[in-house]
Amino acid sequence: MQATATVLVYSDNANTREQVRMAAGRRPAADVPQIEILECATAPAVLEALEQGGIDVCVLDGETAPAGGMGVCRQIKDEIFRCPPVLLLIGRPQDAWLATWSRADAAVTHPLDPVAFADALAGLLRRKHLVQA
Repeated sequence: MQATATVLVYSDNANTREQVRMAAGRRPAADVPQIEILECATAPAVLEALEQGGIDVCVLDGETAPAGGMGVCRQIKDEIFRCPPVLLLIGRPQDAWLATWSRADAAVTHPLDPVAFADALAGLLRRKHLVQA
């Protein structure tokens, strides 16, 4: 298992980024690596970070403006070679179809349930680890 995994968190809301950090903790599950969080508040910063590489999972806030996480997700799935898995934060359960449209690998709703978020993040980290093995 790699020593750490890098999780990119995109939201224009500092409180949302803090909630993600708190819900993820240092290690979302015992069988995944410890994580390092890379925060991005703008879509151009997300694209730049992904082009530099080294991102294991993206967490994108669907409620971010002006470029929402759903649109950014669809864009990076189209434009980034070997795009990392994406966990999308959605405003309500009824928005799950939009998460599917955006090609997100998983979705959780606001407000964040720390257990559900950590489970979803750990699942994507496991999947990323298995694909690279």
